[in-house]
Amino acid sequence: MGLTLALGRLRALGAKGLRVALPIAGHPLGLSGPPEFNAQALDAGEAVIATGAALGLVPDVSAVGPEGDQHVEVVWRCQGVREAPPADVPSLSEAERELAEALREATEVLSRLNVAGSGPVAQAALDAYRARAERGREVLAPGYPPRALRVLELAQRVGALVDIAYTAGGDGREHGGAVSASEITARAEALRPVERTSRRAQVAAYNAYVEERERGGL
Repeated sequence: MGLTLALGRLRALGAKGLRVALPIAGHPLGLSGPPEFNAQALDAGEAVIATGAALGLVPDVSAVGPEGDQHVEVVWRCQGVREAPPADVPSLSEAERELAEALREATEVLSRLNVAGSGPVAQAALDAYRARAERGREVLAPGYPPRALRVLELAQRVGALVDIAYTAGGDGREHGGAVSASEITARAEALRPVERTSRRAQVAAYNAYVEERERGGL
């Protein structure tokens, strides 16, 4: 079933909107259960929850086609979910306050540990982020409240700082300018709550349209 037909089917089943979930191990952000669905969403690192229909969708991403001519195929697996508030999703105002502090913390941590954007891979990541920002890309569809756009842009900025601190290496994460295991551990521990704040804010921003509609603000 194509995406257009699938969305129409969801609407016919009573879906009034879609919420994003971005869970990681130990943090089921945006999920409401049951455990089986949460486990699948955790494996995928993301999910979509339909409001009004008690249904959730998890993407199954795979490469399709012969070697050298492959494309990515995404199949959304749908199953029932609990009708309950999503886990740990802040309001936009709360997310905005948390992000301001997280941005300061990320900058201070990276400066203190002397790992702020060191190395060519990190510099390339920083240049790419700046190029995207300068293009003024549209990160949300029309109709979202202005605060949601501000929150998402700031959340992505904070997330970019975290990514730069953990630029890809042989183990999936290169350790930049850190020169000892203790420094690597200190940086990871310091940045973990910053990364969590960034993800919480992104979910709040993406889900703002649905939240506003349910409150009658749109």
